Amino acid sequence: MELSALGWTPDWSELFKPHLQAGLVPARVVTEDKHYYTVVSDTGPHLGQITGKLHHRRLHPGQLPKVGDWVGIRIPEATDRVSIECVLPRRTQITRKIAGREAAVQVLATNIDLALVVQALGEPVNHRRLERFLVMVHEGGAQPVVVLNKADLCADPDPITDEIRRIAGGHPVLVVSARTGRALPRLRELLAPGTTAVILGTSGVGKSSLVNRLYGERVQPTLPVRERDSKGRHSTTARELILLPNGSLIIDTPGLREFHLWSADDGLDVAFPDIAALAHQCRFRDCSHRTESDCAVRQGVTDGTLEASRLASYLKLRTEIDDVANRRQNQTWAANRRRSRTGTRAWLKRDEPDPDDS
Repeated sequence: MELSALGWTPDWSELFKPHLQAGLVPARVVTEDKHYYTVVSDTGPHLGQITGKLHHRRLHPGQLPKVGDWVGIRIPEATDRVSIECVLPRRTQITRKIAGREAAVQVLATNIDLALVVQALGEPVNHRRLERFLVMVHEGGAQPVVVLNKADLCADPDPITDEIRRIAGGHPVLVVSARTGRALPRLRELLAPGTTAVILGTSGVGKSSLVNRLYGERVQPTLPVRERDSKGRHSTTARELILLPNGSLIIDTPGLREFHLWSADDGLDVAFPDIAALAHQCRFRDCSHRTESDCAVRQGVTDGTLEASRLASYLKLRTEIDDVANRRQNQTWAANRRRSRTGTRAWLKRDEPDPDDS
């Protein structure tokens, strides 16, 4: 297989030159399973493990290889298992904060061009959840495409689609059906050869069914939703990079039951362009849109040009992002303090007299 079929470009070749001189071979991560990875190079698929040096050099687990990464591997002659010695810098990535109080990042997919954010028709579409996904995608550097699946279960999707288009901010919104094939040709047009996409959404929205339809046969397992509450069940249990027949690539992901934002320096404003535009008219440059006087954003709610629920969602996400940033800062401070104490104890121990010398 030629690397170009996996998304390799001249830019990647330029980045890889130092590693090529060191005897490494470029490959892309297809699956991740705890300590083992499936990577594909121009010689085919390999089972690989990261080297101890790469493991100890990383600052946090998010810097270890993830599905979609380009890595440098060394292929030994005596075994089929390769060693992964480096990870190329990522162009884009999709991340979230892990569940719980700890401020730690989980990388869901890397080096993607498009993010297919899937919601299911036939049940209430969660606008707030969609906004959260869009912030994540924008912050990671990918282009979002909102996919409203299960159109066959909705008698009149047009009013819902109009609402979603206002939230999507000009990005494509497709009304599709994995069951009937509705609008799938349009979705295939967006997935150009060499393009890498990731499919995101909660369990039960039909992500794996869409992947199977795009592939042309069943490559991912699917499960029906529970009849009593229409809740989905996990059919995809691990992220996997799949090469589609048209030459594009798609990363299928497990359903995201919880989704906490990790960071959003620019993604929040890009996902809320209506609020960002009004914010330029606020009296104060650092207006929080909560209590300040002459706030154009709150005035927009009063005038009816901005939905109150839209502003409430924005403020909630802003608070969550700030809270994570504060936790990260506190954890860094605590870690530096521990290292400082450890270093001080080591120096004091060096100055202690040796009992054997007495």
